[in-house]
Amino acid sequence: MTVLNTNSLDHTQAKMFFDEPLGMQRFDTLKYRAFDKLTDKQLGFFWRPEEVDILRDAADFKNLTAHEQHIFTSNLKRQIVLDSVQGRAPAESFGSIVGLPELENWIITWTFSETIHSRSYTHIIRNIYPNPSKVFDEMMDIKEIVDCADSISRHYDELIEKTKWYQLLGEGSHQITSTGDTSYVDGKPEMISQKTDTINIDLYELKKLLYLCIASVNILEGVRFYVSFACSWAFAELKKMEGNAKIIKLIARDENVHLGSTQQILKLLPQDDPDFVKIAKECEEEVIQMFVEAVDQEKLWASYLFKDGSMIGLNAQLLSEYIEWIANKRMTAIGVKSPYKVPRANPLPWTQKWISGAEVQVAPQETEISSYVIGGTKQDVSKDTFKGFSL
Repeated sequence: MTVLNTNSLDHTQAKMFFDEPLGMQRFDTLKYRAFDKLTDKQLGFFWRPEEVDILRDAADFKNLTAHEQHIFTSNLKRQIVLDSVQGRAPAESFGSIVGLPELENWIITWTFSETIHSRSYTHIIRNIYPNPSKVFDEMMDIKEIVDCADSISRHYDELIEKTKWYQLLGEGSHQITSTGDTSYVDGKPEMISQKTDTINIDLYELKKLLYLCIASVNILEGVRFYVSFACSWAFAELKKMEGNAKIIKLIARDENVHLGSTQQILKLLPQDDPDFVKIAKECEEEVIQMFVEAVDQEKLWASYLFKDGSMIGLNAQLLSEYIEWIANKRMTAIGVKSPYKVPRANPLPWTQKWISGAEVQVAPQETEISSYVIGGTKQDVSKDTFKGFSL
């Protein structure tokens, strides 16, 4: 491995993954222009959470009922955990095995945009809660969040571990001896035991792990956020927590681009590398089960959110129907059979205006911004605000 391959390379003939280490970052000739277009699109969408006015959200939150506060806060916690994974995992998992400069550039851009999402949640929490640390410290106490995090992390973790062994040892069966536990006698270390493990590295199996990992990310970007998104937008439909909803709209726009990239990768892999023709067929049933697991977890999440009551226009049953409809769309897009019998129309049609990227303004000066700095200026001042005040 090297960070700069100085050999003569024709990257237009390289494979997307598991080819020669990359050389120069050049974009004058491209094998797949789609990834360069994704990078341009994401860069054009650049935004900062501080640009969105959320000053009124703090007052709105205080006026929510206890179960509405539970819904709002729980969703924030879950979204933070999911984007904590996405803020580092794409670059770490795919960065060392990518074979095309335009795809590498997209993965770096994608990962960076996820960190903006994480910063957005912190921005919201700072402005709404008197003790932000308490919100963060309680996140991993919720079983449904931990289960979801484990589900999305395991594919990343396995790919990262096996890739490191492949890059260190190459293909084949390898005996790895660890030093075992160490004790200290008279201040000198003495080894208690040794342990020998067999590491089997097969490139075809590693490619299969890659395929399943990308499918898992596709599900994460396309399914796992949408119960939480719908709740945020439902509050805004009721004229509550509107600043938060605008931020979530910007996040959803980004996630739609990320979803498109995973769909593009899954579509191109069999064309790019013949091994993936066979791998796609072998993994189809497992990918379907991954979708089913995600949908089931989203339904459990909806039940957790609404365990103490519903809100106007939204409940756990409606969200369950909505997430099946979303999953059906995502499965159709990558060519796997959906087990869900869903209506053609969106069960929550009002969410469409929030999802539509075309309706989200890009430039900061065009959005609903009251300030360009943290804190900003209070906008809801009326002529009676200072009534009775005298100098």
